[in-house]
Amino acid sequence: MRGARRFVDYRALVTGISNQLQSQRLRELESHQLIERVVVPTTPVQITYRPTERGAGLMHVLHPLVEWSAKTRHKVAASPPRTGRPGDRRT
Repeated sequence: MRGARRFVDYRALVTGISNQLQSQRLRELESHQLIERVVVPTTPVQITYRPTERGAGLMHVLHPLVEWSAKTRHKVAASPPRTGRPGDRRT
C-alpha cells in the first residue's frame, strides 16, 4: 500500500501465489475500493495499482497488527501445539 505498484512488483512481494489468483485478489481489492487500477497508455500498455484513500486508511489500522505479527511469529512457530479443549487445565 505504499504508492503505485505493478503486477510484477506484487509477484515479488507475495510468493506462492499463481498469476490467476493474484489477478483475482487485485480485482477484489479494486471492487472494495481499496486499490485503484491505473492504465498508462504506453506501448505496451502499463498497468499500475495504487491505494485509494480508503485503502490507505485501512493500512493505518492493519500496520500495528502486521508489526506485532512480524515480532512474534518466531515465538508462535516455536510453541508446541496444545491438546485438549479450550478451558481444560493440565495438572
